[in-house]
Amino acid sequence: MADRQIDSTSASGRGGHGSEPETTIDPVVMAAATVMRLQTVVSREISPRDTAVVTVGRIEAGSKNNIIPESASLGLSVRSFSETVRERLVAGIQRVIEAEAAASNAPRPPKIEFGDRFPVTYNDPEITEELNAVFVDAFGEDAFFAPGALSGSEDVGVLATAAGVPLVYWMLGGHDAAEYAAAEAAGTVHTDVPSNHSPHYAPVIDPTLQRGVAALVLATRHWLDR
Repeated sequence: MADRQIDSTSASGRGGHGSEPETTIDPVVMAAATVMRLQTVVSREISPRDTAVVTVGRIEAGSKNNIIPESASLGLSVRSFSETVRERLVAGIQRVIEAEAAASNAPRPPKIEFGDRFPVTYNDPEITEELNAVFVDAFGEDAFFAPGALSGSEDVGVLATAAGVPLVYWMLGGHDAAEYAAAEAAGTVHTDVPSNHSPHYAPVIDPTLQRGVAALVLATRHWLDR
């Protein structure tokens, strides 16, 4: 799984009445232009051979429809699989934010805050192979598939590194098997199967809960018996 960095930025403008935009410096327009321009950091600055994601998941500004606010803020998440790509992403994001502020004649430089960062989640090959055998023996080979590299992120790698222990992270399916198979056959998994964080995400309790607990118990017993 990818590393992740959470950033935020605030755009400073000059507020005023919506009927007289010429007397203001509109931070909403500034923020909107920034969001659009940020899309080019990945599409035009990162090789298609590398994995990178820049998501603006939060935009906040204003309190009334007829008032141009004094400021706007954005919340971003940045994901990649290498330090080199991450550094290019962060540099590009900072350059775009500062350039859009300058283009809008912002009265103050944008405030950019670099927040929490999670490292790449790396599974220990030896322990992963051992647990694969344990799980296949318990659940059967048809219960598994290898998803490959995922752009999601996890902070569990921080814990494993701090404890000095190997890490194995696995995903647990939770959608109705028949519905998933139908969506897969129709090529509509991305539209018909809600992902986590979706308001429609609701795992099927049985057998998801039982299978998840069983996997944890099996992994724990295997590790303690090594």
